[in-house]
Amino acid sequence: MADIKYYDVILKPVVTEKSMNDMADKKYAFYVHPDATKIQIKQAVEKMFEGTKVAKVNTMNCTGKVKRRGYTFGKTNARKKAIVQLTAESKEIEIFQGM
Repeated sequence: MADIKYYDVILKPVVTEKSMNDMADKKYAFYVHPDATKIQIKQAVEKMFEGTKVAKVNTMNCTGKVKRRGYTFGKTNARKKAIVQLTAESKEIEIFQGM
């Protein structure tokens, strides 16, 4: 397993209608490094966003879709998505404010 630093774990936030509705329950969705573990994701969120305290982390591996263009076949990239639940007394994550 590669040595992943905390700033390499979180790739980008997931901005969808469902993830925006989950923000009311202090659940935030991120695309993360495919080799990152739940413990590494928890540590990365707590270090990158000051005042946050993570209650639990759910992860899922999203496989790439098979696409076809004419006679050739290909696949889109596989991703790993993490849904982070913050505690009740935790601060909000600022990057999602104003969306």
